[in-house]
Amino acid sequence: MIINVYGSTGIIGKTSLSIIKKHFPNYKINLLCAKSNYKLLAKQCNEFEVGYAYIDNPKNYTKLKSLLKKEIKILNKDSLNEYLKESKSDLSILAVSGYESLKYLELILSNTKKIGVVSKEAIVSAGHILKKISKKFNTSIFPLDSEHFSIFKNFNKINLKSVNFKKIYLTASGGPFIGRNFNSLKKISFKEAVNHPKWKMGYKNSIDSATLVNKCLELIEAHYLFDIPFSQLDILIHPESLVHSIIEDKNYISKMIYFHNDMRIPLMHYLSNNKIDELPKINKFNFYQKTSLNFSVVEEKNYPIYNYFKSIDKSNPCNLIKFNLGNEYAVDLFKQKKIKYVDILQLIKEITSINLNSDVNNIDKIIQYHESLNSYIRSNFK
Repeated sequence: MIINVYGSTGIIGKTSLSIIKKHFPNYKINLLCAKSNYKLLAKQCNEFEVGYAYIDNPKNYTKLKSLLKKEIKILNKDSLNEYLKESKSDLSILAVSGYESLKYLELILSNTKKIGVVSKEAIVSAGHILKKISKKFNTSIFPLDSEHFSIFKNFNKINLKSVNFKKIYLTASGGPFIGRNFNSLKKISFKEAVNHPKWKMGYKNSIDSATLVNKCLELIEAHYLFDIPFSQLDILIHPESLVHSIIEDKNYISKMIYFHNDMRIPLMHYLSNNKIDELPKINKFNFYQKTSLNFSVVEEKNYPIYNYFKSIDKSNPCNLIKFNLGNEYAVDLFKQKKIKYVDILQLIKEITSINLNSDVNNIDKIIQYHESLNSYIRSNFK
């Protein structure tokens, strides 16, 4: 079993490698890719005796090469393209943040039989053509995000379109300001906004959890991955974060999918090809421990960005890309203390409303649109 890992130095990449080392020692890791952490990448490559290594930051190319064993070949952007074209892998893990992963997405899909994806930006930007590309290369897509994994585990053996369901709900923890009116958060600091009550994440994911943008993006992913109409997707606030999705059938019976919030669970299922019977030493819900599960609707006064998201024309992929990039830019300005937390909503509205559309029916055009939109945003919104 030959595996390539894109984003090996991130949390998902490191977790994947630890699982492979412990539970799948016969798997051969042939390629590890990272953005800029050349020290950790070199350590991983040497430990797993990979064939190839790739660092996205060219400034660290020489540094990486000096730390690698001589038999490991280091790739640049051109040789990475050639590698993907000329080789084949059984499994790939795409855990790269940002739209930069789009530059290699089609080649990665052509290179592998099965891909585990945890890259919001790639699916949000290219989800409308993702199925077409994967079908072209006969590549299976396995969602690794907990919400989409939970849906996938329910419907991986049946056609989702044949299921007589009314609605699918994704759950949200509610973030650090759960129950608070959005307009009361004008003086909230960046430090307060990234202080998630349940777990530590990067600042972008933490802010998106507070505003609920992360769930808006996950709805887009669910729409593209499972061909579910937006009208049959919704969000519920669930502070315990044990239930990841709820399938509400038309016969008034609902199915709640829960598991401990541990990325090892979807990764173990993926790496074992769904054939593992028992996960070793994974935290699980204790039925003997007194607890409660709470659910509530998303109130507009607390999460107005979600209400705005519901109002936009989501049939146009450009609007979803604008929404995503608008949020990225707004979060960056908030981090720099150039805008207030509550200004994120207005900036998203203004950027999503930009009259800048394009034909985004292939990867190259999507990348061009990203670059044009980024340039326009940074020239007109300061």
